[in-house]
Amino acid sequence: MMIQGAALSNFTQPAAAAASNKVPDSAAGLTRSFGEFLKNAIDGVSAQEKNVHNLNDKFLVGQAEVTDVMVASQQAELSLKLTSQVRNRVIEAYQEIMRTQM
Repeated sequence: MMIQGAALSNFTQPAAAAASNKVPDSAAGLTRSFGEFLKNAIDGVSAQEKNVHNLNDKFLVGQAEVTDVMVASQQAELSLKLTSQVRNRVIEAYQEIMRTQM
């Protein structure tokens, strides 16, 4: 349960920061806001992956516990899965819009 909360925190923090800012009135502003949200989420996943590699290196030289490595690994895996699901949903939405006839 704790791991899931940590993995989701990367996605909710940028949204909370965006909510505190002024909401853009135009479609371009909304697109830019969504783009920044996705960039922040991907950067968070990347940071978690780097953290796993650093912890793994420390574990190999005896400076980290195996539980720390496993928890960090699971957090990174969950974040990556969540990012993949968000990407899949965005692609599905885009494809649905392209199929819509006007």
